[in-house]
Amino acid sequence: MEKVVIMGAGPAGLAAAYDLSKNGIETVVLEKEGQVGGISKTIVYKGYYFDLGGHRFFTKFPEVDQLWQEVLGVDFKKTPRLSRIYYRNKFFNYPLTPLNALFGVGVGTAFLIILSYLKAKIFPYRSEETFEQWVSNRFGKKLYTMFFKTYTEKVWGIPCDVLQAEWAAQRIKGLSLSSAIYNAVFKPKNTKIKTLIDQFDYPVYGPGMMYNEFKTKAEQSGAVRVLLNAEVVKINHDGNTIRSIEYLDVNGKRQLLEGTSFISSIPITELVQRLDPPADAAVRAAAQKMQYRSLITVDIIINKKDVFPDNWIYIHSPEVKLGRIQNFKNWSAQMVPDPEKSTLGLEYFCNEGDDFWNLPDAELFELAAAEVEKIQICQKAEIEDYLVVRVPKAYPVYLLGYQEYLSEVAECLRQFSNLQLTGRYGLFKYNNMDHSIMTGLYAARNIRAGARKYDTWSINVDEEYHEESKLSNDRQAKSRISNA
Repeated sequence: MEKVVIMGAGPAGLAAAYDLSKNGIETVVLEKEGQVGGISKTIVYKGYYFDLGGHRFFTKFPEVDQLWQEVLGVDFKKTPRLSRIYYRNKFFNYPLTPLNALFGVGVGTAFLIILSYLKAKIFPYRSEETFEQWVSNRFGKKLYTMFFKTYTEKVWGIPCDVLQAEWAAQRIKGLSLSSAIYNAVFKPKNTKIKTLIDQFDYPVYGPGMMYNEFKTKAEQSGAVRVLLNAEVVKINHDGNTIRSIEYLDVNGKRQLLEGTSFISSIPITELVQRLDPPADAAVRAAAQKMQYRSLITVDIIINKKDVFPDNWIYIHSPEVKLGRIQNFKNWSAQMVPDPEKSTLGLEYFCNEGDDFWNLPDAELFELAAAEVEKIQICQKAEIEDYLVVRVPKAYPVYLLGYQEYLSEVAECLRQFSNLQLTGRYGLFKYNNMDHSIMTGLYAARNIRAGARKYDTWSINVDEEYHEESKLSNDRQAKSRISNA
C-alpha cells in the first residue's frame, strides 16, 4: 500500500499533498516550522499581516492558476503592480519611462547612458558568464553601474563579476534598455516581458492565506496529515531505496516514519547531510560549496495613513544597507486592520550566522528606522511598533561554477528510485511560486502513475512567461501533461 512522506510544507510540498489528497493516497508532511508556507508564509502580529518579502501570484501554467482559484476562490484578488527604484534621493519608475529617467538623472548623465549603451552594442562582452557581463551587454556599463550593481550586490553579498549570468537571464529575461523604452512609449498589446507584468493575483490576507488553505483542504480529505515543528534529522536508505525518515517532534523526541515514496522540498544541501548511510565524501563536499542567501525583515507599523503608492521599492542607493521595501497596504488593504496606519517590510540580505544575522532585534530596528528616515520614507517618531523576522536560506546563490557542484549532488540523489526533489530549496533553483507548485504536481502525478513520467528538474524558471505566436514543442508537451 502506498504511503508518501513529504519533507517540507512550502508551496511545492503542499501542492503535492493536496493533489495526493484528492486521490486518497496516505500522505504525511513534515514541516520544521510552526506554520506552513515556507518562504511564502505570512506572519500575523497584533492583527497586522507581514509577508517574508513580496510574493506575486502570476503564472502561464493553466493548471496552477486553476489550482489557486480552486483553493482560495473569492479571496484571490487582482492587484495592480507599481514599483520604483530609489537611487540617490530620487525615485525612478520601474519599468523605465524615458522622461522620468531623463529628468531624474539629468541630461548630462542621460547622454552618458546612451553613449555607454551604444558602446555595449558595438563592443559587447564576448562572454556572458557573469551577471555584470550579461547586464552590461543589454543596458550599457553606465546604467548597469547605476541601477543594477549596487542592489544586486546587496542581495547576494558577492561582486557581480562572480555571480552567474544565469540569474540575470532568469529574472530579467527579455528586458533591455531598448525594450524597456519601447514598452514605455508604444505600450504594445501583444508583447509582455515577464519583468513588466502590470498586475497579479494576490490573497486578501497575504500568500500565507493560500497555503494555510492548502493544508486545511488536504487534511479534510482524511488522507493527509501535516506535522508542524517536525524537523527531519535522518534519512535512512538501503542501496537506492529510501526506507524511513527520522524527525524531531514538537517535544524534541525522535520519531521514525516509514514510507514507500518520498518527496523533498527541504534544502538539497541539508538532504545530503542527513542521508544514512552517508553520501560519498565528494558529494558531501560539493553540497558544502553550494550556498544560500538569507533574509531579515524588519516589519514596522507606522502611524500614518499613506506612505508611498508603490507595492514595493528597490533601494539602489549605496549609502544604506536596506535592499527593498514592501508596502503591505498596497498589496491588500485587509493586511492593515487600522486604515489610519501603514505597514512596511524592510528587507535586509545577509548570510545565516554572520554578524548582521546575529544582531539583536533592537539594534536591527534602530538601523532600519534610521535608514528609512535617511531616505525620507518616514520619520522614526512615526513608527509605533516593529517585528524582526529572520529567514534562513531564502535564495540559492548562483556562484560561478555552482552547476558543477549541483550536478554532482543531483547525480547522487537521482539514484534513489523512490525520492523526488521539488521546490526552490529542493532543486536549488530560483523558482517562482508557480514553478515550485508545478514541481510538486509533477511529483504527485508520478506517484499516482507508479512511474517517473514527469521530471521535476525539467520545470524551467523562464519559459512559461514567454509570449510567443506559437507554442514551442516543450509548451505543447506541457499542454498534454496538464490534461493528463
